Amino acid sequence: MKNLLLFLAASLLSVSLIAQTGKVYDNQSLPSKILKSDRKYAVYLPPDYESSQRSYPVLYLLHGAGDDQTGWVQFGEVLHIANKAIADGIATPMIIVMPDAKTGQMGYFNNLKNDWRYEDFFFEEFIPFIEKTYRIKSEKRFRAVAGLSMGGGGSFMYALHHPELFSSACPLSAYVGPLTVADAKAGMERMNQKGTDVEIEAYFKKHNAISLINEVKDDQKKAVRWYIDCGDDDFLYEGNSLVHIAMKKKEIPHEFRIRDGAHNWTYWRTALPTVLSFVSETFHQN
Repeated sequence: MKNLLLFLAASLLSVSLIAQTGKVYDNQSLPSKILKSDRKYAVYLPPDYESSQRSYPVLYLLHGAGDDQTGWVQFGEVLHIANKAIADGIATPMIIVMPDAKTGQMGYFNNLKNDWRYEDFFFEEFIPFIEKTYRIKSEKRFRAVAGLSMGGGGSFMYALHHPELFSSACPLSAYVGPLTVADAKAGMERMNQKGTDVEIEAYFKKHNAISLINEVKDDQKKAVRWYIDCGDDDFLYEGNSLVHIAMKKKEIPHEFRIRDGAHNWTYWRTALPTVLSFVSETFHQN
């Protein structure tokens, strides 16, 4: 009888632990009229999503170049890290959405000629679809964006282009955009994007974090909470440092972290718990 009771207790504990585990679906998709194709995404649902009727804050978590929507799932271990952060109380339960931007085009952005409009897709189709499909709080204060490398660049630009939509942004090891117009022109040539000098300069100003930071209006300096993190051995260290200096000069509040590490998943996995904690501080009521 005693052994039976122990077995039942262990079984109930196992069921309880399973019930407290979030879930990841990494092969979801939606149709896009703007991109004229189906686009994939992955989504993390917190442990109590299926057992509750509540709505949740959302983090849009962007992958880097060479990966797709499964990058943060496969290599970033988002399921394990998010579960642990929530269980440890350093993060609030949230939905994490990871779009696929592996398209061979300009990352998370529209291209120079505007005939590939990924950024328009993200804001006009993707966010509305996600926030209708899942129980998500749709107010700005409950929406955050983060990402690594190319996705860090997406985090910078999306939050700077639309500070009215994001409460916090966490670029990790971010590509901050071309640092000069000449760099922008060379990048366009590599992507086989032809444009006039005027077109390239305009594109540069819209996709260079430092240029955008210098244009932030005084009443928008605190519109977004910023957490910027880059390894001391990262090849993108210079651009992130220049962004930090620009924000300091512009008196834009932000947290800037340089830690020991390089441009790799070992670094980004250690960054993710802090990101989840940081965005949770904004999601909470002060």
